[in-house]
Amino acid sequence: MAAHYETPPVGAKADFAADFAALVPSLSGERVDLRAPQVGDFDVYAGIVCGARGVYVGGPMDRDEAWLDFVQMAAGWMLQGHGGWTVTSKETGAVLGFVLLGLEPGDHEVELGFLFTEAAEGRGFAQEAALAARDWAGLALGLTSLVSYIDPANTRAITMMGHMGAKRDPQAEAELNDDAQVWRHEGDAA
Repeated sequence: MAAHYETPPVGAKADFAADFAALVPSLSGERVDLRAPQVGDFDVYAGIVCGARGVYVGGPMDRDEAWLDFVQMAAGWMLQGHGGWTVTSKETGAVLGFVLLGLEPGDHEVELGFLFTEAAEGRGFAQEAALAARDWAGLALGLTSLVSYIDPANTRAITMMGHMGAKRDPQAEAELNDDAQVWRHEGDAA
């Protein structure tokens, strides 16, 4: 049974939430759409970060921790001017995953992060969505450099970084207090 905070708002609360969500930029790729997160997306988010895939993003988390992480991703828009998007399939409308421009405790600069369902893996959706977010960050926010923090065991994400033109940043890695690889997106790659 879902916790009370996982229930989508209704009435005036739903209208207010929709008005606020409309302020988050909507982006598109060839096969994906990026839109503001909604309460109804949380179950997919929790499925990612509470399961085995969560090991790559500081988890696995319990459901309450996942909720706080999800809310933080959405709140970034109001507090920092950037945040997370829900990534959906243009073909089916299904939630495929999430892309983030974020600053979390321990981050030294804006991160381009991503997490996707197992069903979406290996089909290019994450790269397509991350490129859309990266390009928007450069054009709309003037961010000429972003970083992606990648767990060394996440070989698919490491391969994706290479395909996106990102480069390892050993200096940034030395400043971290963990074993994450730092992949830098600069210039045309940011």
